[in-house]
Order: sequence, then C-alpha cells, then structure tokens
Amino acid sequence: MDSIIEYQESFIKYLENYIKDREPRNLYDPVNYILNIGGKRLRPVLTLMACDCFGADYHKALDAALSVEVFHNFSLVHDDIMDDAPLRRGKETVHEKWDINTGILSGDAMLIMAYQLFENYNPETFQSLAKLFSKTAIEVCEGQQYDVDFETRNDVTIDEYLKMIEYKTAVLVGGAMKMGAIVAEASEDNQNGIYDFGRFLGIAFQLQDDYLDAFGNPDTFGKQVGGDIIENKKTYLYLKALEFASSSDKTELIELFNAKPENTEEKVNRVKQIFTDTGAKDATKAAVEVYTEKAFSVLKLLNISEDKKRVLKQFGLGLMTRNV
Repeated sequence: MDSIIEYQESFIKYLENYIKDREPRNLYDPVNYILNIGGKRLRPVLTLMACDCFGADYHKALDAALSVEVFHNFSLVHDDIMDDAPLRRGKETVHEKWDINTGILSGDAMLIMAYQLFENYNPETFQSLAKLFSKTAIEVCEGQQYDVDFETRNDVTIDEYLKMIEYKTAVLVGGAMKMGAIVAEASEDNQNGIYDFGRFLGIAFQLQDDYLDAFGNPDTFGKQVGGDIIENKKTYLYLKALEFASSSDKTELIELFNAKPENTEEKVNRVKQIFTDTGAKDATKAAVEVYTEKAFSVLKLLNISEDKKRVLKQFGLGLMTRNV
C-alpha cells in the first residue's frame, strides 16, 4: 500500500506544478477547477504502477499519467453537461459554476492538452502512446453514445450493457496501464496483458460505481445518489431487476424508467426497493467480484515479480470494496 500512496503523492505534486493561471482565464480557470477538486486519481496511479511493474522508473510515466487524468476530466466535464448533473465530487459541476458554453470549450481545450503531453517523449514512444490514446478516446465516445441511446430503449441486453461500460469506462483503465507499459518498453505480450488486466478491473469498477450510485452514501460518493435512476439509465442493476422481477414489478419498473415524475425522490426510493427485492442488488455485487477475479486471472500470466503482482492485486481488491 505504501507504494500506491507514493504514486499518488508523486502524481499530485506533478499535477500541482502543471496547473497554473493562464489567459484567457475563462477558458483555463474551469480546467484548473476540475483538475483541482480531487477525485480518486485511479487512472494515473495505474499508469505509474504499470511502468514501475515492468522495471522502469515510474517518474518517466508522469506525463502519460497526466495525459490520462486530463482526458478523463475532460470527459467528465462533457458528461456532466449531457447528464445535467449538478455535482461532481461533491462540488458544483463546471457548467453549473460557469455555464454550458464554457464547459464545452474548456473541455475541448483539455482534450488538446492531453495530447500535448505526449510531446515530451521520444518519437517512437510518442507514436505508440498517441495511437493507443486515439483508439481509446474514440471508444470512450462510442461508449458514451451507447449510454445515451440506452436511455430511450427498453430492449437493452446485459451483453450490450457490458460492451457499453467496457468502452465508456474500462478501455481507459486498460489504456492507462498499457501507457505505463509502453513508457517502460515492456514486451508486446506484457503490454496487452496489463491492458486486459486493467480492462477487466475497469468493468468491475463501473459495476461498483453503478451499485454506489443507487446504494452509496452521498457524503462519500461525491455525486448525486440515484442520479442514474433519475436519468433512466439502463444500468446492470436495472437489467438484472428486469430479469428477476415478477411481471407486475417488471411492468412497474419499465413505467418508472419511461416517466419523468415531479417527485424524483419517490421514484428513486421505489426503484431501489425493486432492485433489492428482486435480488438485482446482490447480483450486481456478485458481478463486481466476477470481473475482479477475471482481472486477477490475467495478472497471473504477466511476466513481472510476485511482489508487483501482489501490489496490483491489493489495488484491485481495494476498488472492489470501495464506498466512494
């Protein structure tokens, strides 16, 4: 655990040096704001961790890690606009604190800034990082579009949902780890292996996020609890509830997810009750464990020391049991 804290502290120090006042202020102040309001720093830590695991000085991966974090926060700024979300990490979202146009433009700037950070590497590493980043970024956009499409569909399958979260969330986790491996000049097999480890971990992470959105503590979760229910998102919880529900509960659940009631609190409470009664709540927790174990199975095949494998496994277990 000490090494994870070291990665976090090194990254935060590097991030603090990166954040600075720039003109025009109305473009860059929102960038600094979203980068400054915390978050788990999960993805950049994984970049540094992967680089270290393959025998390189993890400090060499700080620019790649920062690129991942800047891109991730760019996507959050735009996601929050699309979702009309009032809170991010317990603070006002960028478009609420400023306005929608500022959120769009500042987010655009962050995407470009993320690419700029690769310029600090040699041409071969730059090309590998940029190629992976472009693939990952377009998949994240595809995942976001699937997510939006699902809001107006009543026939979303579990497989479709898992593909959506793989693209929207998991590929960035896998990509973050592969970037660390690229900087460390790891073998192609190891690069692909650490990517799959991160991808499975990312699916588990998103399933846990779905669970916490409904059943988390708003004081620690940092987002509006029940937001997915209010937005009629077809999460794993929802799809499992449909699978397990009686005909009457199934009909009620579909009606609730096709309505925009004035009393959203009542809707959230009723949907959560259905999630619990049908067993969807427990099934989601079980799925988190399944994908975490898939990640650990890939981990066994990596050509790294047992000590490094233990660090990665400990990190994965921490994600599986988190409440924030």
